Amino acid sequence: MQHIDINEIKSWDRFYRGNFINSLSGFKSVSLIGTINTEGITNLGLFSNIVHLGADPALIGFINRPIAAAPHTVNNIEATKSYTINHIHRNIVAQAHGTSAKYADGESEFDAVGLTPIFKEGVKAPFVKESLIQYALELVEIVPIKHNQTFLVIGAINHVFIDKDFISKDGFIAIEKAGSITSLGLDGYYDTTHIARYHYAKPFEPVIKIDE
Repeated sequence: MQHIDINEIKSWDRFYRGNFINSLSGFKSVSLIGTINTEGITNLGLFSNIVHLGADPALIGFINRPIAAAPHTVNNIEATKSYTINHIHRNIVAQAHGTSAKYADGESEFDAVGLTPIFKEGVKAPFVKESLIQYALELVEIVPIKHNQTFLVIGAINHVFIDKDFISKDGFIAIEKAGSITSLGLDGYYDTTHIARYHYAKPFEPVIKIDE
């Protein structure tokens, strides 16, 4: 096994280094975040750092890059307190990746990549019509991360739109039934395959599969 220390990593070309570090943490969830500004212009951003923070209350977090690099999503959320998260499937992965381009103020990624904004009662922000699992959140807190000028955006789930066939009898969402994909690094996308589920593990007891 090759040993690579941080000094060698720092010596690499920045694009090579970026690909390496972004791939090192492994597969990640990837979704589209929909927002709208106070002038009514929609925005759609691709995020692969979305993380579950708690079930009660139901909280989801994501990391937003520094404001200078990616201002639209976090500014819109701060202004309206509302945003949506939309799963990506194989049929829309190219359009989803296209939203990562740097569009100017006043330009909507929905229009640019050919995805459809849809508004639902009680939610200010747009959903992605083509997405098969969608949920809306209300802003709870934006936490600055001083070390690299990024932000942890924390939201509370208040609406979920999902086909009931994707939900198992115990509440587990089999997202592979929706074709939800995963990502690796900055530009790699992968299908998912279910392997198994297991009962709650207890010390020194056999690990037992859940019958499905």
